[in-house]
Amino acid sequence: MDAINDQQSFHQRVKAAGVLIAAGIVFGDIGTSPLYTYNAIFHSGEVIVPEKALGVLSCVIWTLTLQTTIKYVLITLQADNKGEGGIFSLFALIKRYYGKWLIVMAIIGGSFLVADGIITPPISVASAVEGMLAIYPNLPTVPIVIAIIIALFLIQQFGTQQIGRFFGPVMLVWFTFIGVIGLLAVSKEPGVLRAINPIYAFDLLVHYPKGFWLLGGVFLCTTGAEAMYSDMGHVGRNNIRVSWIYIKISLILCYAGQTAWLINSGKANDLSPFYNIVPQAIYLPSVILATLATIIASQALISGCFTLANEAIHLGFWPRHRIIFPGTVRGQIYIPFFNWALMAACIGMVLYFKESKNMEAAFGLSVTLTMLTTTGLVALWLRTRRKPLIIVASVTIVFLSVEFSFLIANLQKIKEGGWIMLVVGGLISGIMLI
Repeated sequence: MDAINDQQSFHQRVKAAGVLIAAGIVFGDIGTSPLYTYNAIFHSGEVIVPEKALGVLSCVIWTLTLQTTIKYVLITLQADNKGEGGIFSLFALIKRYYGKWLIVMAIIGGSFLVADGIITPPISVASAVEGMLAIYPNLPTVPIVIAIIIALFLIQQFGTQQIGRFFGPVMLVWFTFIGVIGLLAVSKEPGVLRAINPIYAFDLLVHYPKGFWLLGGVFLCTTGAEAMYSDMGHVGRNNIRVSWIYIKISLILCYAGQTAWLINSGKANDLSPFYNIVPQAIYLPSVILATLATIIASQALISGCFTLANEAIHLGFWPRHRIIFPGTVRGQIYIPFFNWALMAACIGMVLYFKESKNMEAAFGLSVTLTMLTTTGLVALWLRTRRKPLIIVASVTIVFLSVEFSFLIANLQKIKEGGWIMLVVGGLISGIMLI
């Protein structure tokens, strides 16, 4: 009983330090998506059509609202198993009601989230470091990205408590920064804010030529949502919810600012739309800040992968490995085998793709499959909580419709590099099932 009360207290309390650490540990991935999301949608030399720009912004706003805010922050975070989150915790909560046939769904979801953790550090760090090319066109970015990734995995053994104390303040500065530069850009084209109206998203998907297929790029704005659920045990549910209010506002302002710049310029260039809205006077510090933020972005997925691996081992899905509990904060774990395996895989991705624009094809497809399995498991969990069938069915249909749309749009990425994530996810799933 005391353990249950401690768990409830942990998730209910909201403290400034908890909110700050949540910003550092949980939101790094989704918080750096403005660096590369628009790169996957607007290509260098493309003449900007306002209908497309406003439609994409509307899709981003409503994706962050439906997928991240409603599905994960409001609904899925309720499903904690003794304080822990993640798809395997969700499976453990409902398996006694529905039997072990759910094992396949849980394993597929967990496996593809780990696969996503292999591509997130390379694309995040590379997208930030490549901002230096505007100043140093011949800068060799690949060795720099690899060095940063190695350093990131080396510090994992010290635990998220120490890391979070540093990452939290940095991410607070980052979210404030992207919100402010977005607001400055929006002030030059305030009309972009009308994209809050979902009719612009509808027109893009239905009437704009090949507009539906742009969802493959739009999806990149929410890829960190699943890691948010996995990291719940590290920082607490309500700390995540309170942090998200400020973070979502900053993200929307940043995307709106990039949209304003695209419409004003009339043409995309070689530089990311994000870096085009950065004032030249602070360009170099912004690249440094972006690089720090992308290191933190990688932390969200790494922490989530450790949590998933720990749960998989305890459920008997994965061979046993040495597990270390660094620090004194609950929910923090470190698994040496997974740490070094993930590092090697990330380095392999950098060497194979070399540039962030090449990684975009592999990014997103795997986490779409994870989100679909999470939706199915959440629907079953809601039924165990005796929620009305009509409400459960309605919510599930909405989320499945959105996620299947993203999946179909992402399938076009298979030939461009998405096949790698399918192979990795399939391999991990095979090991767990065997």
